[in-house]
Amino acid sequence: MADIWAQMRTLHGLDVLRVLVDVSLVAFFIYRFIMLIRGTRAVQLIKGLVVLVAASFLARALNLVTISWILSQLQLMIVVALPVVFQPELRRALERLGRGKFFARPISFLGVEDMSRLINELVRGVQVLAKTRTGALIVLERETGLNDYIETGLKLDGVVSSELLVNIFVPGTPFHDGAAIIRGDRAVAVGCFLPLTDTPYLSKQLGTRHRAALGITEISDAIAIVVSEETGTVSVAEEGRLTRYLDEKNLKEILENSLLPKNIPGGTFWQWRF
Repeated sequence: MADIWAQMRTLHGLDVLRVLVDVSLVAFFIYRFIMLIRGTRAVQLIKGLVVLVAASFLARALNLVTISWILSQLQLMIVVALPVVFQPELRRALERLGRGKFFARPISFLGVEDMSRLINELVRGVQVLAKTRTGALIVLERETGLNDYIETGLKLDGVVSSELLVNIFVPGTPFHDGAAIIRGDRAVAVGCFLPLTDTPYLSKQLGTRHRAALGITEISDAIAIVVSEETGTVSVAEEGRLTRYLDEKNLKEILENSLLPKNIPGGTFWQWRF
């Protein structure tokens, strides 16, 4: 550090400014990259890479020759595989750069009051859908981003209301059989395709919507609300578990327990956008 500080002192004012600009630009683009991948499963892949790199350094420090060799071979394979693994993120970055949206503001959040309003609108809309036995699948994005699945549907970006939800799932429309994905207090996409669960223990009475709800909650921390088209039964999927036969009170309690901050007076519920 002393040597670096000594070198900095010998630089002229223009050189110092150039260094600051250089470092600031690198930091900014790293930040934008993090914001870009935060909404995808690539975050878990990055964490895995960090673990491998840390294990490699530790193995070298402890002189574990065999483990070091294995990890070095894995690192070589990962470097070759990175363009394939991150192909969706790279494509999305180039598309945003071409549309001039790469520098768009990435973050939004909901306060407690806004989240409570969202929950009330969801409950009212779901109750209407249940009474008319209109099939519906509503997914609430949380920390794990769902951009990969948002891309499969039609972008909407409308403020969530009970009327909007009822109209999205009108039978016969192109979006009736797909999922509506909600980010913050906005329905960002409709008619989205979700991965189906492969659990063999699911009741034969449950159809594709329930399997999709379980599937998305198995690979993310999202919450999925399902309305059965046959019976009007309301269910909620979370962490790969399905809770069925919910009335208005039970549904509201589940959403409040999952979405509202706990023991944080005046706190905020954060939702990230990309």
